[in-house]
This record gives sequence, structure tokens and C-alpha cells, in this order.
Amino acid sequence: MKVFTPKEVAKPAGSKYLGVLVTAKYARELNALPLERSPYGPVKLTTLALEASTSIDEHGQSQLQYRLVTKRNPSLE
Repeated sequence: MKVFTPKEVAKPAGSKYLGVLVTAKYARELNALPLERSPYGPVKLTTLALEASTSIDEHGQSQLQYRLVTKRNPSLE
């Protein structure tokens, strides 16, 4: 069993809170895939999402790419 520390999650995202948020959203996306076609086997999807978000390539980028989108307030438009 692999244990992920808050520092590991924070390194690629810049903050442990953002890292956990992105990882949780990615785990939900993986969970939405049909189970019979899942190529992941017995690996838990949360573990798979954490591995993807904490793995860093040679350019210092996380394997999991994301972008932040600011919410628009319709009452201000």
C-alpha cells in the first residue's frame, strides 16, 4: 500500500488543497468509466488518481494536466 503525503500532493499543484481537489475530480472521472471496460484492474481508482497527480515528468509537469476556470457571477453581468 502506497501512502501519499500532503507534501507529495502539493508539489505539482502548488498547494495541498488544490492537489487534493484536482485528484478527487480526476478520481470521479475515472469512476464514471464503465467497469467492464476498465483497463486498470484491481488498482483502486483513488490510488490511480493520486499516482497520476503526484508523478512528475522530466519537465517538472504532472502527468495529470488541468486548468483553473474562474466562476462567472451572472448577477454582475
